[in-house]
Amino acid sequence: MLNTKLQGLIAAPFTPFDPSGKLNLSIIQAYYQFLKSNGVTGAFICGSTGEGVSLTREEKMEVAEAWATATKNDQDFKVMTLLGGTCLADCKVLAKHAAEIGLYGISFTAPSYFKPSNVWVLAEMCAEIASEVPEMPFYYYHIPVLTGANLNMIDLLEAVDGKIPNFAGVKYTHEDFMDFLSCMSFRNNKYDMLWGRDENMLSALVLGAKGAVGSTFNYLTPLYSRLIEAFEQNDLKTAVALQQKSIDFIRLLGKYGGIATGKAYMKMIGLDCGEFRLPVKNMDAAAFERFKTDVENLDFEGFKSTAELNKIEKV
Repeated sequence: MLNTKLQGLIAAPFTPFDPSGKLNLSIIQAYYQFLKSNGVTGAFICGSTGEGVSLTREEKMEVAEAWATATKNDQDFKVMTLLGGTCLADCKVLAKHAAEIGLYGISFTAPSYFKPSNVWVLAEMCAEIASEVPEMPFYYYHIPVLTGANLNMIDLLEAVDGKIPNFAGVKYTHEDFMDFLSCMSFRNNKYDMLWGRDENMLSALVLGAKGAVGSTFNYLTPLYSRLIEAFEQNDLKTAVALQQKSIDFIRLLGKYGGIATGKAYMKMIGLDCGEFRLPVKNMDAAAFERFKTDVENLDFEGFKSTAELNKIEKV
């Protein structure tokens, strides 16, 4: 299992909240079935999209347990949880919990307050956490735009290679294709490199990426499935057009305030995940109406993820 390389589209699910801002775990079963029915191969929970940094340790456990329960009979759907990065002790507790409830893997990202000064310090932190669950795949989550840890991942792989037996790979959410390709080539493609930038996934496919983790896979799975299919058939004209369509949808995230816009997309497909917690800003009702018009003008109906949610919720 530790040598498995994940493939396909892995969604980064939103953490659902009720109108009062508390966890709404009752929809996780439907959420999982919705993703599965659209061809998603796994879930990366409690990450950036899942507001992991805004959840308490206990809430992260509850979310993880809900996903573990929903997917317990599906060995083909891999669930990985982001432990966090600020408190090492909490990460260790969450890692053990993830193993106990049967999740596939765990992930860790660099602290964003007391930042590691170099890859050797980061590698030491990874080693401490990974050693708590030696039989479980461990991934580093590289997202320097949020953590501020602007370290080359090829240097991290060199630092951990042979020292962390269950170090499986990197969730790579950055634009440094030189570094990404070097990581893919390292030790004869030893590590699993999961691409994390939906808006330039085609470029990662060209370099050989086989697995990707993304927030827009929640509601635009058919678009990316068609993009991958076009690329594999060497129909680059279609693949490029589909990547541009992905960019057009992603640009609306910025236009309407950022990451919280993703939950507005989810409302449009019929799965209400509530709102983001502070300090993330949510759009008001008037903005949502303008947003819906912009989305519809991009032919959302032709690309959106679909499912009979009412039937799924009754299962």
